[in-house]
Amino acid sequence: MLMEDKSLQSAPNVTVISEYAMPGKYKRLLLFVFACWKANLLGAMEFRLSFVLTAGMMLINNVVWIVFWGLYFRRFPVVNGWELTDVMMLWAVSAGGFGLMATLFGNSMRVASLIAGGQLDVYLAQPKPVLLHVLISRMSVSAIGDVAFALLVYVFFGNHSLSGLLKFGLALVIAALLFIFFTLIVNCLAFWLGNTEGLSFQLFNALLTFTTYPTGIFRGLGKLILYTVVPAGFISYLPIGLLRHLEPVFLLGAVGVTALLTAGGIALFYTGLRRYASGNRMGLRS
Repeated sequence: MLMEDKSLQSAPNVTVISEYAMPGKYKRLLLFVFACWKANLLGAMEFRLSFVLTAGMMLINNVVWIVFWGLYFRRFPVVNGWELTDVMMLWAVSAGGFGLMATLFGNSMRVASLIAGGQLDVYLAQPKPVLLHVLISRMSVSAIGDVAFALLVYVFFGNHSLSGLLKFGLALVIAALLFIFFTLIVNCLAFWLGNTEGLSFQLFNALLTFTTYPTGIFRGLGKLILYTVVPAGFISYLPIGLLRHLEPVFLLGAVGVTALLTAGGIALFYTGLRRYASGNRMGLRS
């Protein structure tokens, strides 16, 4: 974007280029993001056996739940309109969305701890977008197993057509963004309430738990909560409202809520940052 300096309005041919429109700025930002992800991955793979075991155990943990649902649907083939394939894709979307969040934006679950401990100083002192830098500076190794699990489930139960692949990709993006920014919002409460690490974890855990159950089993107040207070319904209904057959009203609602949470999370973080008290830490980030 080009912005004209008011002091130069008398010279119409002279313009000042905004910092955000500097040639290569976004390219350098992307390179920075990829460099952080690469560094996180290399750090996680420093101990190869531990890396494989940690990610592998998470994959196995998810497979156990899949076996449970498989046995359940052998006895009850249809539950309130949900079939075995729908539940398998529910787990793929939920695990995949969480896995992408925790792998690529792993610090989103630690924001409350960073705020309460005055550990944002190192991010504030660097010439990078603060929120982005905070989110991408840590990776959960076990979450890589969730991503691998989601891809395996899609291979065995998903629609392998081009449209099916695109819809699955869209479902993962929506789920990941909802996880990231809901988690960020509940963690940002620490700017006003102090150490809310426990509260933030409980709210995040509620979201994660309810995304693994079909929405058809909830009624009344419980279903209302899933689409308002804890927006798990916009993730758990994706296998029906997007992957099985496209429901425009639901998809628009899911995209709208995702955009609202994204904008709200960013605004809340930078608003709260004005209240942040430095921890006066002289050490370097590990």
